[in-house]
This record gives sequence, C-alpha cells and structure tokens, in this order.
Amino acid sequence: MNVLAITCHPDDAEINCVGTLLKCIKRGDNVTVCHVCNGNKGHEVIPSDELRVMRAEEAQSAGRIGNFRVVTCDIPDLEVYRCNEDHRKKVVDVIREVQPDFIITHAPNDYMPDHVAVSQLVFDASFAASCMYFKSGVDGKAGVTPIYYMDNLAGVGTMPTMYVDVTDEIDLKMEMLECHVSQMKWMRDHDGIDFAEFVKTCSRYRGLQCGVQYAEAYTECMAWPKNTTKRLLP
Repeated sequence: MNVLAITCHPDDAEINCVGTLLKCIKRGDNVTVCHVCNGNKGHEVIPSDELRVMRAEEAQSAGRIGNFRVVTCDIPDLEVYRCNEDHRKKVVDVIREVQPDFIITHAPNDYMPDHVAVSQLVFDASFAASCMYFKSGVDGKAGVTPIYYMDNLAGVGTMPTMYVDVTDEIDLKMEMLECHVSQMKWMRDHDGIDFAEFVKTCSRYRGLQCGVQYAEAYTECMAWPKNTTKRLLP
C-alpha cells in the first residue's frame, strides 16, 4: 500500500504517528511524510530563514532512519489557510503524486491553528484530488482516500476509535524524535521540558487503554465514501 502522512510541522509525525508508519514499512508499504509548513517560526533565537533550512535537514535525517520519503509544501508557519487556493493545490499535488491508500493527518480540533488548518486542507484537498477536472500542478486524479486523524497533543479532546500497538517501534520512534534537535534541545535547555519523555508518556497512556505497552491512537474521518470495512492501519 501507499501511505501518506500529511502533518503540519517537521516533528509532528514523530510525535504522534511515526510508530504506525514504522509498522507500515515493516509490512512492505511505501511511506511518504509531507510537512505542509516548514517550521520556520518554531524558535525564539534562531532566525526564521536559518531555522527553515535546519528543520528541513532534521526531517530528512529522521526520514532516513525510518526509511520514509519526506517532502514539504514549504509554507511558513502561521501562514497556512484552508481557503488559500494555492495551499490547497500544493496538498492536492502531493496526494495525486503519492496515490495513497490512506492518509494520516491532524484532527480538526487540535490545539493550534496551523494544525487545524492542515486538517481542513487535507479534507478539502483529498476530495479535490479525486476530481479529474480540478487542475493543479499534477495531472490526473487520486482515489477518494480514507483519512485517519492522529492524536491531539497530550490526547486532549481525542476519543480514539482505533489504536496501533507501537511497543516494538517505541525506541526507534524516540530516536527519530531526537533528530529534531532545534526543538528538543531548546525545550530542555530553555523551557525545562523533556519533550521526549512527554511523547513517550502519551504513548504509554494510550497503550494502557488498549492493553499493550505503547500505542498510538486515531479517530476515523467518518465521511462518505471514505468509510471502509477494511483495516488499513497496521
């Protein structure tokens, strides 16, 4: 299968769905991770232009560890909007190029506007990508793709409908998260937050809910005809 994770920032996949993506790789899927925003405002000291390049390199480093393809729409942080035609077409291009069997993205009620905008963009673009006469930079069309919404940060406001056991993947998940040095080191040194511990604790909590050691949680996009009787998540 072709699996597409469309996240907002370069570390969002590692936080909430990379264990699932690693399991997809193990079963032979092709995995693409797309970052809609470039993360250029995710620091208070490093200038935006420098941070944009740094975070792209961090994302590629994590992708190499996981054996994922990593791409970006390169939209600046806090400048992504659902109603922006150019932004929609950028996401349509990615979907048409990948031809995913399913998409993982942010939930519509996540904690920050960029995440919410990306969730809405993915919903809109996944439909537009299936319409032959909607013109974007990539010709043709994609199927009407099932969407799975990953956990909100800290699980706030999420009532999972599906879980993925990531116990065997948790160590590699944490290694990939640590590739995002600009974020992880900054939070430890300046905010006193061990974000790796935060992420691992959330995975442990979801694991407790479904009877395994570590898990990642999802809700399904219940919109016709995206519903399916098949188990697409690993």
